[in-house]
Amino acid sequence: MRRLRDEQYTKTPFYGVERLTAWLRQQGYLVTPKRVRRLVRLRGLEALYPQPRLSLPAAGERRSPSLFRGRPLGQVNDVWSTDITYVRTHQGFLYLVAVLDWSSRSVLSWEWSNTRDAGFCLEALEAALRLGQPRIFHTDQGGQFTSLASTSRLEQAGIQISWDGRGRALDKAFVERLWRSVKWEMVSSQMTYSVSFALAT
Repeated sequence: MRRLRDEQYTKTPFYGVERLTAWLRQQGYLVTPKRVRRLVRLRGLEALYPQPRLSLPAAGERRSPSLFRGRPLGQVNDVWSTDITYVRTHQGFLYLVAVLDWSSRSVLSWEWSNTRDAGFCLEALEAALRLGQPRIFHTDQGGQFTSLASTSRLEQAGIQISWDGRGRALDKAFVERLWRSVKWEMVSSQMTYSVSFALAT
């Protein structure tokens, strides 16, 4: 079983304990999550997942507070959220941005670019605004979102700006979950097709 587990981890390093347990059971092994967790720790294995401090604020920009302390999830178009991730290619890095509605968890728009400037993020925002308008737009404090171009566009539309604060690691959990699926479950085999399909559906 150990060899099989290690081989599957190599193929699907994004599997956590629960998914690895389910897969081993499908192979006929009567294992519990507790046993799999112990074996994974003994081998020093760890599932791929978003690590902290992937986005850094731009110097000199003003800050907006997080608007989600004790706030329940609202209706459609109440809160939108956005985030950037990257995919390594043979030619370098490809950066992806998506805008999601918190209530429906629908991808409203997405763009990609080979640079990390704010331009493609603004394009995704404009595309989403053609479908509707949120009351609150929530992001991390990355320079693409704290730039004057981004904040002024939101203020022009009368949208409240909310940024991640200390202790608010779960504020963008829906977007992070999308990136986890896109990057580690789909992109590795058929990058261009998979990204387009995942973000369009």
